[in-house]
Amino acid sequence: MSKVFLITGASKGFGRHWAETALRQGHRVIATARQPESLSALVDAFGDAVLPLALDVTDRAACLAVAEQAAAHFGRIDVLISNAGYGHFGFVEEITEAEARKQIETNLFGSLWIIQAVLPILRAQRAGHVIQVSSIGGVIAFPNLGIYHASKWAVEGLCESLSQEVAEFGIHVTLIEPGPFTTDWSQASAVRSQPLADYDAVRAGFKARTQQFDRGDPEATGEAILQLVAMDEPPLRLMLGRMAWQVIEPAVERRLATWKAFVEVANRAHGG
Repeated sequence: MSKVFLITGASKGFGRHWAETALRQGHRVIATARQPESLSALVDAFGDAVLPLALDVTDRAACLAVAEQAAAHFGRIDVLISNAGYGHFGFVEEITEAEARKQIETNLFGSLWIIQAVLPILRAQRAGHVIQVSSIGGVIAFPNLGIYHASKWAVEGLCESLSQEVAEFGIHVTLIEPGPFTTDWSQASAVRSQPLADYDAVRAGFKARTQQFDRGDPEATGEAILQLVAMDEPPLRLMLGRMAWQVIEPAVERRLATWKAFVEVANRAHGG
């Protein structure tokens, strides 16, 4: 059955691949980007099946307007893919106030605003699927990405609460947790803080570690997303790429082992 997708950050990367995959399979897409001219190739290829709209997700009023325009144009919204965001590289001590605020404004508040904009439409339909792009960085953390992790861990908590709040309305929520892929996320799309020399050794070790990552092909993710939206009972979380599980599993096991090792301290803190 044909669905209507609203995809933020559709100009490149995952958002672009997922828009193209959905359109090739006969779905309709509201594709948003800060610069709508970057979406012209989608319109050229798929015509009226695409509604290209300008959107800065940090603008709450603009998110509300886009959702209303999208629903009026296609008559409904079945799937929101909240994908807009970027990575910020910087050790915690290096991050400026402006950098921190911009990262949270985009990755967290931008997600919140577009979800809030779409929810009244989905509730009225008594059906829909909110797909929020998180990351393995929403489950585990590395050095040099502290403020990015803060934004994605916050998004994870937001959406886990959301899933419990909207289930009775027939609305599903899924967090997408990609591992490393050959996108420009860590290159042209990234922002970097001014480095402090004292962290150079740790920074170099982190860079050497990440260079060993087995990066997936972003074009291969489209079919997984279409399979996800076709499910009657989609999962709350879906990892993408082989490496996601390879790094998440041992990290979660270490976390559980730490909690278990200190459970007696926790129990004594209970009192009584």
